[in-house]
Amino acid sequence: MEVSNMAKCIKRMATAVGVATGLTLGLWAGTKVMKETKVRDIKPYFKQRSPYIFAHRGGMGLAPEHTRIAFDKASEFNVEGFEIDIRLTKDEEIVVFHDAYVDRTSNGAGKVSNLTLDDLKELDFGYHFTDVEGNHPYRGHDKAKIVTLRELIEEYPGTLINIDIKDDPESYAGSLVPSLLYRLITELGAEDRVLITSFHDAQIKQFNLYAEDSVALGAGVDQVSRAFFMHRAGFGHMYEPAADTFQIPTEYNGIRLDTSRFIGFLTSLNIAVGYWNINKMDKIDELIQKGAHTIVTDYPDISYHLLKDRY
Repeated sequence: MEVSNMAKCIKRMATAVGVATGLTLGLWAGTKVMKETKVRDIKPYFKQRSPYIFAHRGGMGLAPEHTRIAFDKASEFNVEGFEIDIRLTKDEEIVVFHDAYVDRTSNGAGKVSNLTLDDLKELDFGYHFTDVEGNHPYRGHDKAKIVTLRELIEEYPGTLINIDIKDDPESYAGSLVPSLLYRLITELGAEDRVLITSFHDAQIKQFNLYAEDSVALGAGVDQVSRAFFMHRAGFGHMYEPAADTFQIPTEYNGIRLDTSRFIGFLTSLNIAVGYWNINKMDKIDELIQKGAHTIVTDYPDISYHLLKDRY
């Protein structure tokens, strides 16, 4: 009797699974017929030959991050661009800087948004940098100073710039950045040289209200998550890309984001796939072989020798 009841139970479960599977397959097939896959138009920013090598914060493994020392050194290794972060000062100047506070990288203290540009220019941003022997080779260096975004764009005219907005959109500084950033980019005629991204999806959306898709955009966390899970669930054809590139880690919370299938899916939508921070030659090589468009690295010298020797 128990065996008979178990058999009936299993039969009912199998029927239910079959129905659910059928409904899912039916839904999938219906969306495939009704939904035309959308792809992004390729912006001028992406029309150079890939792979792109970007120096993370100017190449922070070789020199003090976000300083002219780093940008000059990275340029020696023929990088396509710089990956940088921006913040707004008290007097509403856009500076190239990562942290909310200056303490970690300078001989000063305080929050960037509470300091003026003149305050920041007094600080030594080579103060804490150490080389492999534990020395401080750039303390007091005349190029270990804060750099404004205007200066960076003007002083490195042949270089692409990946701009990451750091200020939270809920903060006063963050609320001003998108409009000020767009105004600066258009004033300098740099629309085709810059990429705007942020971990804050709201900052990207706010910037694009001004830019109206005239400037290359990266994807925030929400965009990346949506694309990944729709692709994995088999509904990637329904994903509507709102970004020109995904700048992502190779893994997040145990989930691999560097599979050939995911890279291929994004590439099919004209989304350039970039990975950070990749500092080992073999991993850089592997990602390029899989179809990665952009590699962001702390050590542009490593990527330089890889591309020179193997490509």
